[in-house]
Amino acid sequence: MPWSHLLPDYARAAPAYGQNLVTLAAALQTQRADSDGPLRMLDVGANIGDSTLQVIARTGAEVLCVEGDPYWARYLRMNLGNEPRARIVEALLIGADGEWDGASPVREGGTTRFVQDTDQGGALPSVTIADLRAGNPEFDELRLVKSDTDGFDAILVPAIAATWRDVGPVLFFEWDPALTRRADPRDPDLMWAKLADLGYSHLAIWDNGGAPLGQLEIGDAAAMAQTLERGSADLGYTFWDVAARRGDDAEAAAAFDQLVPSPFSVAGRPG
Repeated sequence: MPWSHLLPDYARAAPAYGQNLVTLAAALQTQRADSDGPLRMLDVGANIGDSTLQVIARTGAEVLCVEGDPYWARYLRMNLGNEPRARIVEALLIGADGEWDGASPVREGGTTRFVQDTDQGGALPSVTIADLRAGNPEFDELRLVKSDTDGFDAILVPAIAATWRDVGPVLFFEWDPALTRRADPRDPDLMWAKLADLGYSHLAIWDNGGAPLGQLEIGDAAAMAQTLERGSADLGYTFWDVAARRGDDAEAAAAFDQLVPSPFSVAGRPG
């Protein structure tokens, strides 16, 4: 990774940082029968590949990595190019053709957000979610989605869930309403209703340092997320890590109960 990447600083300040995804993948893998084969994960916004590397090391998963910034795609190739359990797609993932005819990456502290800019450009060519699935049939039985796209999660996560609705993967993503509005002016809380329409009913929530805050029914998410809108001074964190599961997903329910056993509370204490 480049010296400018803040991952070592985050991990030093909060040793649990990023480990919730890894332990979630391990818990889901534990629930699987041997005949189901390896856990398959989609990593959107794969960056330098640190999440994928840890999940593979812990679970033996097969991971489809998507990165839309050529700067980070170079490091992703260096870290995962020789890993047979990882497949790398260097492309900007979009919901449908024509959504983002031009995009420019804005890099800050080891991550990238994109702005729509047909003059400057700089992002890799786009690929629709439907085409991503069609081009990678080995990942039809997708079990886990990780999305870290600096505000585009509210757009991409429901679209990914709809594309793989036949298998209903667990969805893991960052939830930062302010950053989401920088990417799209529409109400970010519309995402919760979209996921509910696809059968997603329960959330496991951590703070951005990886500390568990509890479980929440998806119908209560918009109201509880107002704590993030009011600022982080009293919270001690700035955004959520969220895992969403469908109501009929018993394996994921067991994983949620193992990792985040308490009802949601703002401070992470039992509600």
